[in-house]
Parts: sequence; C-alpha cells; structure tokens
Amino acid sequence: MKALVLQAYNELVYTDVPEPDMGPTDVLVQVKACGICGSDVHGIDGSSGRRIPPLIMGHEAAGVIADVGAEVTGWRKGDRVTFDSTVYCGECRFCRQGQINLCDNRCVLGVACGEFRHNGALAEYVVVPARILYRIPEAVSFEQAAMVEPTSVAVHAVGRARIRLNDSAVVIGAGVIGLLAVQVLRAAGCGRIVAVDLAPERLELARRLGADDALHPGECDVAKILRKQTDGIGMDRAIEAVGIGETVGLAVRCVRKGGAVMLVGNLSPKVDLPLQAVVTKELSLYGSAASNGEYATCLDLMQRGALRVDPLVSAVAPLSEGAEWFERLRSGEGDLIKVILVP
Repeated sequence: MKALVLQAYNELVYTDVPEPDMGPTDVLVQVKACGICGSDVHGIDGSSGRRIPPLIMGHEAAGVIADVGAEVTGWRKGDRVTFDSTVYCGECRFCRQGQINLCDNRCVLGVACGEFRHNGALAEYVVVPARILYRIPEAVSFEQAAMVEPTSVAVHAVGRARIRLNDSAVVIGAGVIGLLAVQVLRAAGCGRIVAVDLAPERLELARRLGADDALHPGECDVAKILRKQTDGIGMDRAIEAVGIGETVGLAVRCVRKGGAVMLVGNLSPKVDLPLQAVVTKELSLYGSAASNGEYATCLDLMQRGALRVDPLVSAVAPLSEGAEWFERLRSGEGDLIKVILVP
C-alpha cells in the first residue's frame, strides 16, 4: 500500500509499504481522509521526541472497514467509521474507572517515542482495535469525521472547565482547538465568549463561529479590556490553547477571583507560572489530556449542525502531496488552519 512515511527527521516520503498486520480483535480500515495535526507538523524535526522515524504519522482519520478480525463482533466490512487517537488497554485501573485517556498502557496512533511505536493513518490502510471505533452518521462526511479527534479535545477541555449556564469565557489561541472550543463553549451555555489571537483572519473566523468579541493582544491590553467589560471582575473561565508562558500568564490575568484556567496547549514543556496571582485569586488550574470517550458527542453535534468544522478546513489534498502540505504548514503559508489528506 501507499503511505506517507517519515523516513528521517524532516524527510517525508510517499512510498510503498507493507499492509499492516491485523490481530483477532482488530479491524483493517481503508482510510478515506486523514487530517494533519499540529503535533505532527511540530514533531517531524525530532524536537518533541514523539515522532521517531521511520514512522507513518496521522491520528485524525476516517474511513471504511475493509476487513475484521476473527473475534470482532458488531462491525462488518463496509461500515463507515472513525476511531479514537488513543489506543487504550481497557484493563488498567484508569481504564476501569472510565479514564481511558489516562490509561497506564496507552499509545497514540501515528506516534513513536521511547515507550511505544504505533503507525498511523497517513496511508491507504490502518489497523486499529475494534474497541476504539465509532460509527459515522450518514449526514457526516469522511472529511468532517476526520475532524472528530480535535473536536473531542475541545469538548473534553470544556467539560473539564465545569462551565455553568451564562458563564463568561476567554479562549486564548484561535487555532484548531481554540476555534472548536469557541463553538463548544456556546453549545455548553456560555453567555459571553471572547477569542484572543495574533492573526486577524483567525479572530474574524472566531467571530463567525460564535465569539462575541475577538481581541489582538498586540493591539490592546486584553486583561484590562476584559475586566472593564465585566465591571472590574474578570472572566469566569479561560481556555488556554497555545501552551507558552506568555499566554498562560495572560489566561491567569484574565480570570476573576475564584475563576478557573483550563490548560490545553502544550507547545512548551515548561512555562513560568504567576504563582502569587493563582494563590491570591484562589484560581483553579485544570490540565486536559486528549479526550475521554467524547467522540459520540462530537459526531452528534456535527450531524445536528450544532458544531461546524468545514470553516476550519483550509484544504483537502491527495496523500501523495503530503510532504508539500507539511512544508506549507510549517512555514505558515497562507495562515492554513487544517489540511486533510486523502489517500
């Protein structure tokens, strides 16, 4: 089969590879669409330590079941499916408690690090355990279903933030996760939502997708404006979707006393934390890792039109052109948001 292979750091090659082996509890999926994740783009130079070549990346995908293992029930050839990016064991303490994203034995599709290696879906076929499958509703296209993985990250983060009816929220970072979070916050009942980003085009898109306001931190004092808009109090919740010290600090400054900051972005492994502000304002800090079974909710939101992913898709291109699109994303060409590759 054909696949886009990271043969060496910064070297992507579209080439022939053996079809993956399938176990008795696995399914073979013919990939119809696979998104390029920002973690793939940032990881191909080796800096993250989670894309060790040779590797087939890709964990945002959808397709059609081409074959099923001997012990698989409930699924058959021809079923339209998407699948979790996390391959969880289902047996450890965390899995038994329903926290599959914290599985002791978890591995991630399209990731290779010191602990595990699992080829992903930037290929004609991928093998996944049947237990991580989700059926795609008729009203949802393969390209839309490939957006379920990042959508589930936003849904999980908003769920962790414990949004209450009519809460105010600021989303810092209008990338894929941030733009999805804007929509999820609206669906969760937020009364006021403000997006913050450095790109004017993304701020405008955030407004189109449901943000009440959109602020450029290079053009204004974001925290000061938000305090003014809330009678000096500050926002109830902040979703930090970048993951660098400056934006984490901004999130802390934007929220009210007793408010909460949800940390989703992790571009930097370590950041400076304004500890005194966190303590004196008695803030709650929440980390959010991947998703925890929210795929069904995401697919339902999509099919009902309560959440729109099409405006986030900048391009749909052949898998054979994958290396070129990775380079465009790395260089920031044209402010691309999400690129989906089709085998």
